[in-house]
Amino acid sequence: MPTPSMEDYIEQIYMLIEDKGYARVSDIAEALHVHPSSVTKMVQKLDRDQYLNYEKYRGLVLTGKGKKVGKRLVYRHELLEQLLQIIGVDSSNIYEDVEGIEHHLSWNSIDRIGDLVQFFEEDPSRVEGLRKIQEKNEAEEQNED
Repeated sequence: MPTPSMEDYIEQIYMLIEDKGYARVSDIAEALHVHPSSVTKMVQKLDRDQYLNYEKYRGLVLTGKGKKVGKRLVYRHELLEQLLQIIGVDSSNIYEDVEGIEHHLSWNSIDRIGDLVQFFEEDPSRVEGLRKIQEKNEAEEQNED
């Protein structure tokens, strides 16, 4: 099982390959805001753990295992963003919140969150009902001040 740091790299590599068709050390470093030397070390570790194949100066390719994990990690991230949008979290906080919680949830929890997102998406009136509860609670909080 990959560590949270490894997950961040696999997720980013997967997204870069999906978007650009390739992922270079410099692209990964820029996306993750780390030094290229840190990327090289992690890429070598991911190669040893068979998430990708890496050849110095030639680039890298995700293995079947790496693609499967990468796809699941991107799904987890997007699902958590969806949930936070549905429940009304300010959009300026969503990315940081997802980054803060995504590594701390079990896959069972992620699957249940997927069920919850589906529940809200299947009937928009459910989201409207949630908004009414939020408005009521906010009004009550303001009255307490």
